[in-house]
Amino acid sequence: MSQFIHVGFGNIVNTDKIIAVVSPESAPVRRLVQHAREEGTAVDATQGRKTRAVLVMENSQLILSALLPETIAQRAKLMFDMDFAQEGEETDDTK
Repeated sequence: MSQFIHVGFGNIVNTDKIIAVVSPESAPVRRLVQHAREEGTAVDATQGRKTRAVLVMENSQLILSALLPETIAQRAKLMFDMDFAQEGEETDDTK
């Protein structure tokens, strides 16, 4: 079942499609973002703020977020933990 996380300013992303959440500070990631902007595969979800995280998606799209990578990772982990707990409850009910 697909889970979604908030990546800032009312924007949400499907966690099943995220490959990586990286900082935009390194030169290779900056080149990756520039190339995605030129190709039209970058989705800017920063609302004009500084880009603090880049989400690399399965379909080679990049999502630019104003939230820190750690914040996004914590939200994704929380969603994973909640999903795991729900699965555990379902198996307990079937016993």
